Amino acid sequence: QVQLVESGGGSVQAGGSLRLSCAASGRTFRPAVFAWFRQTPGKEREFVSAIRWGGGAAEYAESVQGRFTMSRDNRKNTVYLRMDSLEPEDTAIYYCALQSLGRSTYDIWGQGTQVTVSG
Repeated sequence: QVQLVESGGGSVQAGGSLRLSCAASGRTFRPAVFAWFRQTPGKEREFVSAIRWGGGAAEYAESVQGRFTMSRDNRKNTVYLRMDSLEPEDTAIYYCALQSLGRSTYDIWGQGTQVTVSG
């Protein structure tokens, strides 16, 4: 099966930037869509961004539009999330998720990476 490992989280001052990475590995790798979600304690999981592995532009939640940029590197089996102009409201655990070809849900999830933004 495929394993997803996020990295790049940390603590940053408001207005700063971070770049998250999500590396995929495994015997079988048939991705259709990669996505980023985030969640804080006591709140619902929130969609952040998604991109199709085969091509096309990334899509973003309104809350991060214009500040976050999702990209992919098919040769490295890796997706990225560049986060600029970070705000305290962006503080969350960020999860990478994969929708495999032939599946209708995000069936593979990473363990998450913590992002903390101080005012």
